[in-house]
Amino acid sequence: MQYKNLGRSGLKVSQLSYGAWVSFGNQLDVKDAKALLQCCRDHGVNFFDNAEVYANGRAEEIMGQAISELGWKRSDVVISTKIFWGGSGPNDKGLSRKHIIEGTKACLKRLEMEYVDLIYCHRPDTSTPIEETVRAMNYVIDQGWAYYWGTSEWSAQQITEAWGVAEKLGLAGPIVEQPEYNLMSRHKVEVEYQPLYTNYGLGLTTWSPLASGVLTGKYNSGNIPQDSRFALENYKNLASRTLVDDVLKKVRGLQPIAAELGVPLAQLAIAWCAANPNVSSVITGATKVHQIEENMKAIKVIPLLTPEIMDKIEAVVQTKPKRPDSYR
Repeated sequence: MQYKNLGRSGLKVSQLSYGAWVSFGNQLDVKDAKALLQCCRDHGVNFFDNAEVYANGRAEEIMGQAISELGWKRSDVVISTKIFWGGSGPNDKGLSRKHIIEGTKACLKRLEMEYVDLIYCHRPDTSTPIEETVRAMNYVIDQGWAYYWGTSEWSAQQITEAWGVAEKLGLAGPIVEQPEYNLMSRHKVEVEYQPLYTNYGLGLTTWSPLASGVLTGKYNSGNIPQDSRFALENYKNLASRTLVDDVLKKVRGLQPIAAELGVPLAQLAIAWCAANPNVSSVITGATKVHQIEENMKAIKVIPLLTPEIMDKIEAVVQTKPKRPDSYR
């Protein structure tokens, strides 16, 4: 495993990480989680991602209990969670000072931890002044409940505004953004955020490297396996939007390139994300130990992605976004 600094910070995270979205609490219990988490650690993973909204808090409970039972040394791992959707009440969601503080305390209780290393604002909150959010996230850090803070699915403009407030007040700005990034979704990472890497040292922990499993090739026939994410009731709408002919045609076109390298398509897709120098860590998901073992092999695929191979991939997917001249 390779370890990279999280943006311009001194925090080092494994180039591949593991996230609890979908799996913990929906598909897996504590016993299953322990096996998956230990497999990740055995492969050098030190970064594990969660959120208050995942399985309505159950994902945090499962991760916390699993890590406690595994007896890991807390300082050996980097744990993150995300604040935004904490319940049904009017103050149980969003990025008000009230919800950030109460939500963080509730997360820590579910995780059975005194602190998380990293806490994200899970979405932007246009109904709360950005200064209130920046001050609240710094309060969380000052209390020792988190060491760093970041954003997830914010626009470049919103991140820039947060940094402007932080710098004006002498506070810590968001050091990391967590966007979707894969061969089918590239604009934010490759164009919109481009100035932020230089201006603020923004790091990235990207999610959905396999586009919800599409880039494994398992949906190429048009059928949905019963044990797959798209078979879950909550994700059937996503399946109908994602499994379109154009996307599946591109996925089928990538398979000869993976075969040329002698690797599964999933490893090629994960390695492609990790090869981006602005990506600090690629968050992977899995419900089975053998899936983690396969995903982790993507580390060895990264050196195989020569400029020639990257050109071949682009020729198939044709998803490279056009960049404004000012960002070149």
